[in-house]
Formats: sequence, structure tokens, C-alpha cells
Amino acid sequence: MKILKIIIIVLFTQILTINSFAENIVAYIDMQLIMDRSLAGQSLKKQLENMHKKNLENFKKQEDSLKNKEQDVLAKKNILSKDQFQKEISSLRNEVKKYNDERNEKINSLTKKRLESMEIILKNLSPILTEYSKEKNISLIMDKKNIIIGKTELNITKEILNLLDNKIKKIKLN
Repeated sequence: MKILKIIIIVLFTQILTINSFAENIVAYIDMQLIMDRSLAGQSLKKQLENMHKKNLENFKKQEDSLKNKEQDVLAKKNILSKDQFQKEISSLRNEVKKYNDERNEKINSLTKKRLESMEIILKNLSPILTEYSKEKNISLIMDKKNIIIGKTELNITKEILNLLDNKIKKIKLN
């Protein structure tokens, strides 16, 4: 009799959990595609690429200048006294260190701006996803990269991309 009660309870809980899962609607979006193809994402990507190109040009000029200074110092090696030569080498090393520090700072700054730009898109995307999920009665929206396989009907990326593009056309970085 106890075994029969346990079996009935187990079956009853199984039926309840199956029914509760049947009511939940799950969808997924491709966040990388939204970041890459949305108007706001493309705008931010262009701005970041322009900043990167400017940094590279600046770095190239500074590197060329440092190489020229190094050649000048090496050319003067036989002319200068040891003390004077060591001072110029020391000065050159300080300039190289300063250049490396500045370069690392600009690279870190660009990385930080890239992360900030992603956060800006996510902040604008969150209310859109919330509204969309309420409207379509979706219980869970997941990122596509966390899904191994799923029905293509559950992919709502295009709809969300259109809603985001309608809301935000361009985002300006500082």
C-alpha cells in the first residue's frame, strides 16, 4: 500500500511538472549578430576602428622618431665621451619607456571604450527584450552561444534587431 501511494505521488508530481514546462515559452537571440549588424553596433564599431587607426598612426610616428634618435645616438658613439653617450642612451630608454606606457594606456582605453559600447547597447536592448517578452508571453530569452541546438522558430534575433534599429540609429562615444 505504501509503495502504491509513493508511485501515485511520483506520477502526480511528474504530471504537474510536465504541465508547468508546457506553459513556458523559450526563445533565443544571437547577441553577437545584434552587436555586429545593428545600426548602433555598426556606428560604435566604426568609431572604435577610427580611434584604433589614429592610435596606430600616432604609434608609427613615435616609433619612427625613436628609431631615428637611436640611429643618431649610435652614430655619435665614437664621437661622444662614455659619460655623454650613457646619458643619451639613458634619455632614449626613458623616452621608449614613456612611449610604451602611453601606448599601453591608449590600448587599455580603447578596450575599455569597446566594453562600454557593448554595455550601452545592452542597456538599450534590455527594455526592448522585456517588452517583447511580455508582448509575446515569453518566459525565457537566452543567448544563442549558450545553446547547442534549437528550433529556428525560437530564434527571435531578426525581430529584436529590427526593434533595436527602430529605437536607436547611432550612438556617440566620448
